[in-house]
Amino acid sequence: MPGTFAVSLAKPLKLVSILDSCHDDCETSFTDSTNPAVNTRQTKLIKELEEQKRLYKEANLVIQNLVTRLNRFYDEIFASHKEEIAKLSIEIARKILMRKITDGDYEIQSIVQETLKNAPTRQDLVVYLNPQDLAACQKTQQDDANGTLAGIKLAADQNIGRAECVLESPKGTVKALIDEHLEQIGKALKQVE
Repeated sequence: MPGTFAVSLAKPLKLVSILDSCHDDCETSFTDSTNPAVNTRQTKLIKELEEQKRLYKEANLVIQNLVTRLNRFYDEIFASHKEEIAKLSIEIARKILMRKITDGDYEIQSIVQETLKNAPTRQDLVVYLNPQDLAACQKTQQDDANGTLAGIKLAADQNIGRAECVLESPKGTVKALIDEHLEQIGKALKQVE
């Protein structure tokens, strides 16, 4: 895991040497001096370096263990709260959608056109809309006589919410209802691993 970590040492470092590959003669190369005081100091420094290496390895193992435990804890927390997270996400989406609908920040024509893509047939279609949305669709239908709404009967239905529609054809019904879409999204979120 990339990053920086600190190791607390009992004493400040006085000499640091990086040993790439140390053979049996490594220690003697440090202690070849003819001065016994220098040899003693070098031997002491080598022992301190070995102790620091040991501490570093221990710290590294502790950190790896902590990372593993934190990852496991995260996975367990997420798994145990997956359903609550999905419900919360859906409620947030519902509130945002309801706010946009209340503000009239949607295009009912786009919703109807998307629903038409799922129609089993293009003949004898009736699209039921909220009375507040009906006028906008009728205007689009009149303005673009050859568009996607051409030849489709539009009707008002008080039981259908704003920004929703129900399409009926001789071969079946297609519903574009917000609650049903949110329920499908909620089911998909609960299945995410």
